[in-house]
Amino acid sequence: MTQSVGLSLTEQQRAVVERPVKSKVFLEGPAGSGKTTAGVLRMLHLLDSGVPAEAMLVAVPQRTLATPYYDALHSPDLAPGGQVTVVTMGGLARRMVDLFWPLVAEKAGFGQPESKPTFLTLETAQYFMARVVRPLLEQGYFESLVIHRNRLYSQVLDDLNKAAVVGFPHTEIGGRLKAAWAGDPVEKRIYDEAQECATAFRQHCLDHNLLDFSLQMEVFVKHLWTLPLCRGYLLNRYTHLIADNVEEDTPVAHDLLRDWLPHCQSALVIYDEDAGYRRFLGADPESAHSLSELCDETVRFTGSHVTSPDMEALASRLARSLDRPAEPASGNVLSVLSYEFQRYHPQMLDWVTGEIERLVTEEGVPPGEIAVLAPFLTDSLRFSLMTRLEQRGVPARSHRPSRALREEPSTRCLLTLAALAHPRWGICPSRFDVAYALMLAIEDLDLVRAQLLAGIVYRNQDGLPALGSFGKINAEMQDRLTYVLGGRYENLREWIEEYAGGPEAPLDHFLSRLFGEVLSQEGYGFHRNYDAGEVAANLIESVQKFRWVTDEALAEGEKPLGQEYMEMVEDGVVAAQYVRSWRLQPEDAVLLAPAYTFLMANRPVDYQFWLNAGGRGWWERLYQPLTHPYVLSRHWPRDAVWTDENEYQTRQEALYRLTRGLIHRCRSKVYLGISELGEQGFEQQGALLQAIQRVLRQVQAEENTTPLRSGGAPDV
Repeated sequence: MTQSVGLSLTEQQRAVVERPVKSKVFLEGPAGSGKTTAGVLRMLHLLDSGVPAEAMLVAVPQRTLATPYYDALHSPDLAPGGQVTVVTMGGLARRMVDLFWPLVAEKAGFGQPESKPTFLTLETAQYFMARVVRPLLEQGYFESLVIHRNRLYSQVLDDLNKAAVVGFPHTEIGGRLKAAWAGDPVEKRIYDEAQECATAFRQHCLDHNLLDFSLQMEVFVKHLWTLPLCRGYLLNRYTHLIADNVEEDTPVAHDLLRDWLPHCQSALVIYDEDAGYRRFLGADPESAHSLSELCDETVRFTGSHVTSPDMEALASRLARSLDRPAEPASGNVLSVLSYEFQRYHPQMLDWVTGEIERLVTEEGVPPGEIAVLAPFLTDSLRFSLMTRLEQRGVPARSHRPSRALREEPSTRCLLTLAALAHPRWGICPSRFDVAYALMLAIEDLDLVRAQLLAGIVYRNQDGLPALGSFGKINAEMQDRLTYVLGGRYENLREWIEEYAGGPEAPLDHFLSRLFGEVLSQEGYGFHRNYDAGEVAANLIESVQKFRWVTDEALAEGEKPLGQEYMEMVEDGVVAAQYVRSWRLQPEDAVLLAPAYTFLMANRPVDYQFWLNAGGRGWWERLYQPLTHPYVLSRHWPRDAVWTDENEYQTRQEALYRLTRGLIHRCRSKVYLGISELGEQGFEQQGALLQAIQRVLRQVQAEENTTPLRSGGAPDV
């Protein structure tokens, strides 16, 4: 296997891949230098050398980064045998807790050690957090914060996760945050309240055998890893270790690797320089690099299989513009950087889509080799771009794995129809929601006729929603709506009416039937709509997991589980996130994605478009008043105050890593989308634009060109 693909290997890669079986290598280098390729081929080389697949563990910080390894292992050319374990440390922790539960349940403090554990997803953890915190909010907790409840719940969960992956007791969360606070001392009380919420949630989990991510990690690290039986099971079974992208993993994961490496027969630890994009999730590049001390040798890859010398020159100049050290690189920056200044945001989008159309139609660039990136891909920005590209005949796809299910139009349609089919829940959708649901559910039904139809047939009778028959509409209006669409509506209404008259099924069963028996059929909106089908599958899986976890918790309540789920969705608590959208995507389509999401996909393209280059979103952190990724880390002194200078330096460092990572995943050219006024109408003079202008001024001084003044742009 290795030999069949080895002809394209560089000497550096070949030397790593063909190392003796019993060797431990720390491999580092910039993005695009071929490190992951070497890791995949090293895995195959070990298999070819007789290493049992069952003895090999491939550890990655995020499942999406395991794709190259899965692709290699699923190759039809792979010899038959066992299965290599490819897993995240969080996934490994869950497996071990499930396997050794009886040995540690009582010691870890669970209230029902004789009963099986329940593993919580992100959404079900938010649900139980809401049950614990809601009474405290009614007592006046967090009164000084203007923040949606779902974000409040998720930030308290994030605090617990940080404690688990950094390795400090969860009881120290509030104290660490208070010590770093430099504002009004009165506001410190919100950290005491956050600590109380975290402690109450942890106790609730212990009392009811519930394990969120933080508790899974703590049980594994504090109780199982120290247990000789569990530790021996892992160390004796997995004697060959490949750990990729360790810079994106957490300190606790590095601690585990630090204990594991001396017991391995072989190891390959792969480190991406200037990365660490997941710091907001606890990533620790400094801790990762210390693993090199436990390897027999360190190998550094140089050069790039992706970027040209001109792109390297752009990366180098931009790094120095951000006051970061970088080796000088010779190259023509202007040949790989294109921009045009616009006054208004829609004009910038027109220019971007025009350039994309030109690349595709005139230069023959495959759409799949183009990525359109922004710090945040809002619904309006996504819609505007998708519409413009569709009008120009350019295929496009968007990728936002963090987008909540409740924000998807197909989800709103399905849940609106679920409310209509369960009138006893007392959930009455608005007339517009019903019209919008009918428009999405019935093929060729436009919004105008959908609103007319909903205005006639939808009734709210004593708090019970109901749909009227199309046959009772006057003939003139039937003609206007058309009998074809009326027949489709009537079929949907009769199906809902028949279901409502029978026994109530679990919500996921209902949604599955609704999708399969009606909406996916010819003449309805989900027929051959693969995006809608994917959303429906995610929603059904979400409801199913919610039912599995919360059935017992609601056994004594008066609300049906489906009603509870619907209300939690409306409250913004249930925000399912799935990796299904990372797969089964059309390859030859322009990608629209947030910049960090694109980086974690780890896939280079020929052309990148950076939207809103003057926006502050490229530089600023998300507003998270109840958590702090830098304070809740191993590198922050316990009693130090977080100052404006600390904030400035971390933002500069984050912008440097972000832009360098993007450039190292671009083969040909970066296009800057610049408008004087941003999407919200405010003037844009962000740090990224200023850094690029400094680069262009330097180029101007060297080559007598004009800096960023195209279209009359002011020079910052």
